[in-house]
Amino acid sequence: MREIVLDTETTGLDPGSGHRIVEIGCVELFNAIPSGQTYHVYLDPERDIPEEAFRVHGISAEFLAGKPKFVEIAEALLVFLGDAPLVAHNAEFDMRFINAELTAHGFGTIGAERVIDTLTLARRRHPGAANSLDALCQRYGIDLSRRSKHGALLDAEILAEVYAELLGGRQTSLSLDPAAMQRVLAPAMQHRDSGRALLPLLSAAELLAHSAFIETLGEKALWRRYFTSST
Repeated sequence: MREIVLDTETTGLDPGSGHRIVEIGCVELFNAIPSGQTYHVYLDPERDIPEEAFRVHGISAEFLAGKPKFVEIAEALLVFLGDAPLVAHNAEFDMRFINAELTAHGFGTIGAERVIDTLTLARRRHPGAANSLDALCQRYGIDLSRRSKHGALLDAEILAEVYAELLGGRQTSLSLDPAAMQRVLAPAMQHRDSGRALLPLLSAAELLAHSAFIETLGEKALWRRYFTSST
């Protein structure tokens, strides 16, 4: 299944008060595993960056000067998202901003039924515990050393790891190398000689009864061909 982990950085907390998106980061997943495909863009919000927002993400108005406006990337974003479910932490926040931008520029909004909120998943799995992205990373042993400030793509990449844990845990290693697979599987596949033959499970009468039944199936019966080849 294809899913998209999504995160945004903004100029504030409420699009209804004129706040805008300044960064979007998306990570594509197939069966909860990152495919390597991402979508990332910085946006000119066409307004100032309040100091409190700058302290969170470190993105300045000077840096965003000349970056594309949302309307210029909307179609490319929607193409990348496709019809995949969207995964976000505290998803209501991100989707309010995304849908406000889409509405303002004449695009259809994204329905809540498409959105998976990892904050809701975390609260169900860890009721009463701290379930911020940082807290979940600490709980699951996910490295946060690369994260000095919030960043949409980096946070989406980290959230993809958290999401895998919330679904039941990451596969810590995946290798198709035969030698590596042999090393991993060998302990479970060691031949153990019991020193005695296994006793038959069917009696002589049962075997005769089964043979008689096979004879009733006709020459072309698959079961007959299998029984004949196996005996």
